[in-house]
Amino acid sequence: MTYGSDMNSNCQSPREKSPSQSVCVLGLGLIGGSLLRRLTACGYPAFGWNRSTATVEQAAADGMDVSGDLPATLQRAAGEDALLVVAVPLFAVPELLAQIAEYAPQCPLTDVVSVKVQVLRAVQEAGLAATYVGSHPMAGTENSGWGATDPSLFENATWVVMTGGAESITARVREISEATGAVVVETDPVSHDGAVACISHVPHLVAEALSVAAVTEQVGGGDTALRLSAGSFRDGTRVAGSAPALVRAMCEGNREAVLPVLAETIALLQQSYDELSQQGTCETLVEAGYAAHQRYRTVMNELGR
Repeated sequence: MTYGSDMNSNCQSPREKSPSQSVCVLGLGLIGGSLLRRLTACGYPAFGWNRSTATVEQAAADGMDVSGDLPATLQRAAGEDALLVVAVPLFAVPELLAQIAEYAPQCPLTDVVSVKVQVLRAVQEAGLAATYVGSHPMAGTENSGWGATDPSLFENATWVVMTGGAESITARVREISEATGAVVVETDPVSHDGAVACISHVPHLVAEALSVAAVTEQVGGGDTALRLSAGSFRDGTRVAGSAPALVRAMCEGNREAVLPVLAETIALLQQSYDELSQQGTCETLVEAGYAAHQRYRTVMNELGR
């Protein structure tokens, strides 16, 4: 399937004319591939790279301008002054940055990795800090790979752009973010990592735990429990279907922020366990959770979501 002019009416580019500055997406999984699809549909001179030959072939069959040759892709990006978008898992970032430092060190640089402090450290170690503005689209699914990509993935999502970078590079990062239909929010790396530990990374770990409990026969889980499962279990465990390597990368890469949130979550559950076993009630956690969720709904309503 190809995505072309039929999506142009949905593009949110602030330009009055067609985009002219190139964008090079490095990594064509769910996020990077969806971004490449959207930017291509919006008329950007966008091209991409992926390590996997199979992914390159699939993307090319869908009409994308892609390559499996990283040095050649980066040399092309350098010649076009393309905005480089790092869209590989955290564990692959240092190696990719080393290649960028060799072949395209002057290109403006951003990333869409879910952790920002560790990426910034890697960028600094690679000597690329002067050209870097980090970002992170708060969008995704439990699926991965080119087959899961969707050019509408970012519509109405929050796209976080890091503060403190060069204004000219920040402007280019904001532009591609807005072109996807996302809403840009600016913050710093430490604040970002603390926030995503609460609303993304620890929820992944909780989903994993719920999934394991549901198949543990000693506590009543197993095939019967799975056959009876409905909305609560499905919604609470959806992200447990994410690729384990990706979940580990973001949780382990954000260890400093994840640990206190995980500790608080465990403490709340332990308190509820103690109250339920000793007093026969779970009122404290249920009432607090309901109030917290009402606050969440209020914020979402204010944002029109």
